[in-house]
Amino acid sequence: MYDMTEKERKDAKMATLYELRLIFANSEKAEYSKDEIVELLDKIAMAKEQE
Repeated sequence: MYDMTEKERKDAKMATLYELRLIFANSEKAEYSKDEIVELLDKIAMAKEQE
């Protein structure tokens, strides 16, 4: 199994945060509920598992 370096973990974390930023920035919505944010996080996590 491949172990990520600390830099790779940080890069992956930042990439995920940037994905969220793009989702929010490109959305028509101005406000999100807690449930909507959790749903977006789940979708990103599931997509990452598919990679």
